[in-house]
Amino acid sequence: MSNTEIKELQPAPDFTLPAIGNDDVVKNGQVQLSALKNHITVLYFYPKDDTPGCTKEACSFRDVYHELQRRGVVVLGVSADSVASHQKFVDKYGLPFPLLADTETTVSQLYGVYGEKSMYGKKYMGVTRATFLIDQDGVVRKIWPKVKPEDHANEVLQAVDAL
Repeated sequence: MSNTEIKELQPAPDFTLPAIGNDDVVKNGQVQLSALKNHITVLYFYPKDDTPGCTKEACSFRDVYHELQRRGVVVLGVSADSVASHQKFVDKYGLPFPLLADTETTVSQLYGVYGEKSMYGKKYMGVTRATFLIDQDGVVRKIWPKVKPEDHANEVLQAVDAL
């Protein structure tokens, strides 16, 4: 498992990725992080669309999304799945926020959340569940390197309120 190279209180590395979702954030089918300055941004990485833990996490963000939106927070979900896979995931669960397709895992690697994983004794490379809270100035204010999907969105909401 790669340790997160990104540290709290450092500028969040900029990137542009293909995305589906909210037209306020997605421009020409892409999201550029630096274009979201002046917004608090929740950047959450997850392993795979429509799997049990990832669905719980996405739905927990969906369920508190109106609260985050009231606070001016942008939520971005990132996985190595394709835009087409993301579209099915969004449609199936009514996800109101953009999902970004990091199919080459360049952004996941940049944020230190791509590395060796293990399931049922098998080792493989994949995206780790982790969340970055980025302030209006583009600075990483909080990192959750290990996430419990069920109540994570409420933890994030509390951290936003503490900013």
